[in-house]
Amino acid sequence: MTGLSARKSVIVTGSSRGIGRAVARRLASDGFAVAVNYAGNAIKAEEVVAEIRAAGGQAIAVQADVANAADVERLFKETIETFGGINVVVNCAGIMPLSTIAGGDLELFDKVIATNLRGTFVVLGQAARHVSSGGRIIAFSSSVIAKAFPNYGPYIASKAGVEGLVRVLANELRGRDITVNAVAPGPVATELFFTGKPEAQIEELRKQPPLERLGQPEDISNVVSFLAGPDGSWVNGQVLRANGGFV
Repeated sequence: MTGLSARKSVIVTGSSRGIGRAVARRLASDGFAVAVNYAGNAIKAEEVVAEIRAAGGQAIAVQADVANAADVERLFKETIETFGGINVVVNCAGIMPLSTIAGGDLELFDKVIATNLRGTFVVLGQAARHVSSGGRIIAFSSSVIAKAFPNYGPYIASKAGVEGLVRVLANELRGRDITVNAVAPGPVATELFFTGKPEAQIEELRKQPPLERLGQPEDISNVVSFLAGPDGSWVNGQVLRANGGFV
């Protein structure tokens, strides 16, 4: 179905739930045809597609594990075949299991690095090959990097790596008229954030920003919309910390 859409198109990884879901819905409302990527929850991904189509948008669901290079190559191929090209890529896919460094849980560490850092590397690589001139590439870091909280070692290591990749790729794409940026949310009220945290810790994190609330997925999707749209065209090689003052 090559060229199904005359709209600009976007791939949003990890968009079956949480921030990724909000990003997919927002960019669809901005006029993008959306490839809704998911790792394992096809039902949730199809729900997002149905929501976008019900609102008059265009969307497809494509399964791919971002850490798997063949999967990601297929994700980009299916998107191009369906929509005729790719204008924007937003890599939202990520995991956040917590573990101490002294605990030495290498299996957990490797899993976090595989999804968050290797996955970003793989997605950015495909994006660099396929995003059209004038396009946008947006990765996800985290504002928790500045906090250095206990138990966040693997997660912070992975996201620090993401920030390095973003700056390098922005330079590697010199002359292509493609921006490369990262969004670094603070605490956002999603399943990823709530999992494994006692209520007392959640309340403590809620109070830390001067705005004294958790971010909402829409707070982050608004920032992605800015970077993906015409008003974000002069922002490049940056990490935009959307965190309500959580510093």
